[in-house]
Amino acid sequence: MILCATRGGEESTITQNVAIQLAKETGELLALLYVADSSFLDKTASALLVNVEKELSNMGEFLMSMAADKAERQGVKTTTVVRSGVLRDVLPMVVQELNATTIVLGKPAGDRSRFNAHELDQFVQHLNEVTGAKVILAG
Repeated sequence: MILCATRGGEESTITQNVAIQLAKETGELLALLYVADSSFLDKTASALLVNVEKELSNMGEFLMSMAADKAERQGVKTTTVVRSGVLRDVLPMVVQELNATTIVLGKPAGDRSRFNAHELDQFVQHLNEVTGAKVILAG
């Protein structure tokens, strides 16, 4: 199984396209993962936080549905996964849960990226050690 961690939107198009192409070439199932991360609201009232997490998850479900539709139109079988939390914590758990053998991640793209290049290298190394999955950086 190929697992593509994506936030949706314009910046994720390259990452999604690489994952779709890889799934087409291998015939493997493509899992599209969106992690709804509300950690930027860590000092906010808990009632508001729960509402924001729900809204982020709803948005993630919509974005993953669109990405899955794009992949399926190209003959790729997909599944979508939406989780709440922080990507660094959630991704290794989902890789192990799904028994994914390949992870596709986007490379940092300016100010809006979750990682700088050095942090991404460290995260990729961590993923390799913890999951044994091959990591492909798209972009």
